[in-house]
Formats: sequence, structure tokens, C-alpha cells
Amino acid sequence: MRFMVDGTIDQNLWGDAYLARIVEQAETSLAVPIGHITDHVALLSAGGPHDFYSNGDYWWPNPDTTTGLPYVRQDGQSNPAAFLEHRRILRQMRSHVANLTAGYLVTDNACFAHRAISWLQEFFLDEGTKMNPHLLYGQAVPGRCSGRSIGIIDTLHLIDVPVAIEKLKLAGIMCTETYQELQQWFTHYLAWMTTHPYGIEEMNAKNNHGVCWHVQASLLAKFTQNQQVTDRCIDRFKTRLLPDQMALDGSFPAEIKRTKPYGYSIFQLDNMINLCHILSTPEESLWEFQLADGRSIQRGLDYLYPYLVDKQTWPYQPDIQSHQYWPVALAGLLFAGVALQQQDYVRLWRELEKDPADEEVRRNMAIRQPILWLQ
Repeated sequence: MRFMVDGTIDQNLWGDAYLARIVEQAETSLAVPIGHITDHVALLSAGGPHDFYSNGDYWWPNPDTTTGLPYVRQDGQSNPAAFLEHRRILRQMRSHVANLTAGYLVTDNACFAHRAISWLQEFFLDEGTKMNPHLLYGQAVPGRCSGRSIGIIDTLHLIDVPVAIEKLKLAGIMCTETYQELQQWFTHYLAWMTTHPYGIEEMNAKNNHGVCWHVQASLLAKFTQNQQVTDRCIDRFKTRLLPDQMALDGSFPAEIKRTKPYGYSIFQLDNMINLCHILSTPEESLWEFQLADGRSIQRGLDYLYPYLVDKQTWPYQPDIQSHQYWPVALAGLLFAGVALQQQDYVRLWRELEKDPADEEVRRNMAIRQPILWLQ
């Protein structure tokens, strides 16, 4: 193993088997053809071939009409016929870029890095294949709307990408021009997220959607050096997200009342932790912040951790879908273990499944290569 660009590999944290797994993933990603959203035509989209489009997960054809329109909602039950190709290719791009970048950092194999850069150029920059930096047509509902604010959660998986870009730039293997063009793409997307009515509505959502908006906005603000948005996210963590969404016992009532309370509770806590990791500095630690009544990220962990260790003790109904596949090794558990010096969290992360096969669980994994975030 080699020295990484900003330090050495922490063998005690990762272990040889995990590092070998990273190399194997990078080799697999190296052989995968580069994909673009323009490869998949969304026939129902009100936009063009460069515009991201997806259907709402829980919306189904109307059984009471001959056309199936307007679609009707069945909470927690994903429609397998929904158009999700753009979401899938975005996630695949994220995963391959993260895998390849992590592989490069571990091995110094430049082939991995150059392939990651090719994915980035073709997905975000090339005129013929690029994705436009907005989400006007995310989670559309046939017969009801061409897009919705909650579609912004579809780009949660992008957060691995700027982290990978920074590693490639720091290593000296990505040229300044490409770096600046990618930075500009994310500047445009952040501007859209923070000014369009969809973005403003999502920012104010009082459930996991609001948290995921802040995770994206805070990471993109850091990448594009937007201190104003960074400061806003820190303030809203303290004054809106924690007080509005966490109960006194550390649970998240808006997630528990859903038809998938276990998975949603895990997803919510993971992203609250991710937000702490992104926004915390030596001068401003959200890991240590708590409300006057004691609510904090630690209280959220204290509530959920026992149910991650023993799912059978979960006091609420099982999830209507994919309950048997939770919990998995989400990055937040590792981040919290490192930041709070809780070896039990790190130990559990090591034990849990890191590559689940279930589609529903995979789409709720915001980060695929935590080594990019911690090394």
C-alpha cells in the first residue's frame, strides 16, 4: 500500500481485507462502460435529453381509470415500473467514480484515476452527454405533476463526487481546467437548489427530505467555497433540524410514523451524522452541540444504536418493504465512531453488510466509499 496524498492509510481503522476490497471494486469499475443520462430516454419527461427525470417511488397506475391516470400513492411500496433509469445511472456514476478514486489512493494506479476523470467529464461536462444542473423533473407523478421538490433527494448520492474530485485534484492528476469546470457545474446546481421554489420547499421539509437537502447543500457549499450557504446550514442544524425533527428520546417521529419506520429512522440518523461530519470544524463542532433539553447527535445514536445491534428489539412495526435487509454498514456509523471515539460503533460498522443486494436499501446509502471522507 502507498502513502495517500494527505496522509497515510490507517491500517488499524480499515484493515487489509477492506483495502483489498477497495482495489477489487476499482478493478471492476475500470471495466464498466461509461454511462450518461442521455443513454436513457424518458418518454414522459417534460424536459429534454440532458434533464434528469424520475418518477415518484410510491405512485402507481390508477386502477379506477382506463388510462391509469392520475397515479395514486401507496406509501412505502415502490413501483417497479417507475422510470428510475436516470437515478440508477447517477448512482452508478457516483459509485464508479468513488470506487476508482479510492482504488487510486490505495494503489497509486493512475489508470483508476484517469477512468474516474473520464466518467466525470462525460457525465457533467461533455456537450453531447452532460446532465443539466437542475432537478426540475425529479419524482414526477404521471397525470399529476412534471416534477416535485422532493425529487431533490434523488441527487443525494452526488455527495461522494465532489469529495472524489478534491482527492484527484490534490493528487495532481486532475488538471485545473477540468476541476474548475466541475466546480462550476456544482456551483450552478447549488444555486438552483437554494433559489428555486422546489429547493426552498425541500429545505424546509420537516422530515428526512429536509435533512438530505442540507447534506447536499453543505457539501456543495464546501466544495464551491460558498461560506454563506455553509453558515446557513450550520445555523439551521441548530435551530431547525435538531429541534424540529428529533424527539426528546432521540428518535425521529416523522420517520417512525411511516410504513418503513426502521429503515427511515436509520436513513435519517445516518444523514444527520453526515451533516455533522461535513459541517464540523475545530472551531464549530456539531458533534458536541446540544439543545437546552439535551437533544444532540449523541442522543440520536443512543436511541437507535441498540436496535442496530439487535433488530428484534425494535418496538415499532417492521418495515412494509426490505425490513429483513436492514441494518447495513452506513458511513455515518463509522464517522460517529471516529469523531466520538466510540469503538463499538466502528466495530458494528465492520460487522454489517457493505454491499447489500436489495435495491431499496442501496438507494438509501448516501456514501459508498467512506475512506475518501476520512483519509
